[in-house]
This record gives sequence, C-alpha cells and structure tokens, in this order.
Amino acid sequence: MSASQTAARTEATRPTVLIVDDEPDLLELLNLTLRRMNLRTRTAPDVGTAQRLLKGEPFDLCLTDMRLPDGNGLDLVAWIQQNRAQLPVAVITAHGNVESAVRALKLGAFDFVSKPLDLGVLRKLIDNAIRLNATTAAAEPTVDPGRARLIGHSVPMDQLRELIGRVARSEAPVHISGESGTGKELVARLIHESGARRERPFIAVNCGAIPTELMESEFFGHKRGSFTGAVADKKGLVQAAEGGTLFLDEVADLPLHMQVKLLRVVQEKTVRPVGESQEEKVDVRILSATHKSLAELVAQSQFREDLFYRINVIELHVPSLRERPEDIPDIACTVLTRLGKRINGPAPRIADDALAQLAAYPFPGNVRELENVLERALTLCLGGMITAEHIKLRSPARAPAPTLAPAEHPSAAGALGDHLEDIERSAILRALEKTRYNKTAAAKLLGMSFRALRYRIKKLGIE
Repeated sequence: MSASQTAARTEATRPTVLIVDDEPDLLELLNLTLRRMNLRTRTAPDVGTAQRLLKGEPFDLCLTDMRLPDGNGLDLVAWIQQNRAQLPVAVITAHGNVESAVRALKLGAFDFVSKPLDLGVLRKLIDNAIRLNATTAAAEPTVDPGRARLIGHSVPMDQLRELIGRVARSEAPVHISGESGTGKELVARLIHESGARRERPFIAVNCGAIPTELMESEFFGHKRGSFTGAVADKKGLVQAAEGGTLFLDEVADLPLHMQVKLLRVVQEKTVRPVGESQEEKVDVRILSATHKSLAELVAQSQFREDLFYRINVIELHVPSLRERPEDIPDIACTVLTRLGKRINGPAPRIADDALAQLAAYPFPGNVRELENVLERALTLCLGGMITAEHIKLRSPARAPAPTLAPAEHPSAAGALGDHLEDIERSAILRALEKTRYNKTAAAKLLGMSFRALRYRIKKLGIE
C-alpha cells in the first residue's frame, strides 16, 4: 500500500465533528482546537445546512451554537433526537444561561459548554462524546447489558432498562426516585457502566451518613492547617470522582448550606477545598437518589428549588416490588443461588406454596426485604427446600401495633408495658429501615438524641 493510500485510510478513520455556528472567530477557534485533537471537522452556518449534512454523511459528534440565523440549537437537538438518535450533540450556551442548558439536556443533548469557551472543558466534553460513540459501536452486537443485573422481565423493568440505555448516552444530571430497597444505587451504577465514563471512578456517597460539621471537608477536601486536625491536604469525594460519576444517595438529607455549595459544583463545575482561596475545575457527572419526594421538600422550603431543577434534569423512577410481583420468582431464584454460593453448597430450592405466599405480600421493604426473608427462611429449612412454613412475613399493612379493644382488660391481652414496647420497637425498626440503619439519621427522624436511641435499641434487644 502506498503512502498516499495509507494517509487516505487514516484520514477516513478519524472521528468527524460537525460544527454548527455562524461566527467566524468561534468557528476558527473550534476548527483549530479539534484538528489539534486529530479530529476532522465539517461546518454548517445554520440549522438547514446542518440537517442536509447530517442526512448525507456520518458524524461522531455535533457541536452547535444556541443562536443560529434560521433557528436555534434546541431545534437542531430535537431534530437529531428524531432522526439521528445515536449521534451525541452538545450545545454552546451564553455565559450564565442555565435555563437554556437545562432545556437542551432535557431535549436529549449530550452536554453543554458555556461561552467564553474553556478549551480544557471543551476537550474533555469531546473526548467523552467520542468515547461514547466507540463504546456504543463495540456494544451493539451484544444483548442489553442491564438485563443480567436488573432482574425481572416485567413491563416496568423493561421500560427502566430502555431509559437507562438512553440516559447513559448523555452527560445530563439524573435523579433516581423510588422507595427504599428498590435498587436505586444499582440503577446508578448501570448508568455509569453503560456510558462514556465507564472506565473512570464511580463514587457513591450516602448524604445522610456524613456528620454535618464534616460534610464540606468530606465533599470538597481541605488544605493542611485549615482547621484543627487537618494535618495534611485531603482530596474530597468530588475530586475523587474526577472524570467519572458522583452518586449522591439520599440527597434530600443534605443540609441547606451544603445544597448551595453542591449547586455550584453542578452549575459551574468547580469546587473550593476548605482553606483554599482558589476554585478547582472538576469534571464529574452527577447522579442522585432519594426515597423522599424532592418536589414536596421544595414546597416545604426544605430543599432548594434551583438545585432541584439542576439535579432533576432527567428523572428515573425505580418501580417497587409490589408493582411487578411477576418478577418475584426470578429474583428469589437469583438470591437463593447467591446464598448457596456463600455457604459453598447447592442453590436452595423454593416450593410453589412459598412463592405464592411471597407473591401475595406487598413487600414495603422491596427487594432488600425479600432478600432478608429468603435468608431467614434458608436458616430455618432442612434439606435445601424452602416451603411456606419457613416464610416469615410482617403484617402486610405495616400498621401500628394493635391496641387493646375497649372491653378488653390488660391482663387478658398482655401487660400494657409489653404493648408500649411493641409500638416503640416497631417505630424504631421503621426509622432504621428508612435510613438504611444509619442510627444518627434514624434518631433525627424519631426526634430523639443519638444517645437516647442507642439506649432504646439496647433495652429493646433490637440489635
């Protein structure tokens, strides 16, 4: 093969970026930057020209300005989503125009960059977009990667898998809602592993488990000597997720002063470590989750409205187990296989009457509760077969402990102190489950001190 043929083949395999803009100075800057990244460029001055080029040529990324002579970048984003859905498109927005950026992300834009252009940020955006295209192309022959991890074939789960695949192709912040125990962190990990950042860190943070006074240092790091005990520089959780994904679990538990600082991370992509005078640029994708209703908390002034709209650009709802009871047999089989491996034995079996009993139960604790029920049943059964008698379930209604009937005497139904302890034990267990057994958060939920909760747990024998 001649040198000219080799050069032509190399040129043909280089990724191609379509730049849609009518400003000569900006076009020159973008062309120069992309060519230095060994990328080919094509340009279009307006939406109509861009659409004609997109119909006739393959591209790896479209980079469009927001203001164009015959429309705006949002029109082009919407057109690409309908006609070239696999093509990443990023928009260039005016400085501080957060509303336009959010609208673009909601329409399906991969990401956005603000004027004046920060070339470092622009290069990272382009790298992520090109890497996403390469990842998608390599994964096309395989079956949906989420199916092996998200168990079940119900309609809600199929819809969830489809949404995960779509949002993984974007850099937009995603908020994952759902009850406790539904698997919100698993969904976050699947979004990360299916996207362009899959080779970079995934940092999960339980916002309710960090003491308030340490929260800023844990999130953003600190400089040596910035406070008592700061004997060395420390990198924060946000910086640890550089290039990857930061998952904020139970984001509703963030205090208001931290919500302000998180808003700056999401909006400006900068952090300032405690004791540092200069801000640092960060490149992280924000995923968040909570079992609470953020909209209700905003209405109650317990969560900032501006932060709500920034992290809730795309919302995914994880269905509860009672919304998909047909998935219970599959989940039970998977859980029992895992438990069998843990004890180095064959996978336990489950009888039809036990499955019927599980299917009729609403599972307020969702998949996590199902796992606990099966693990308890495995310890009770003999011969590796779980039957209905081994399944121990709570009251389906999760109502408060029964009170005495008016005509009933305390001595006939048990001592009054026992009933009060039952009520107290039930309340504490519910609070612990809601907070994933974080005692500090549970104490706050119950309106008592941590020390008082610890004393009650010990006295009631809950541990």
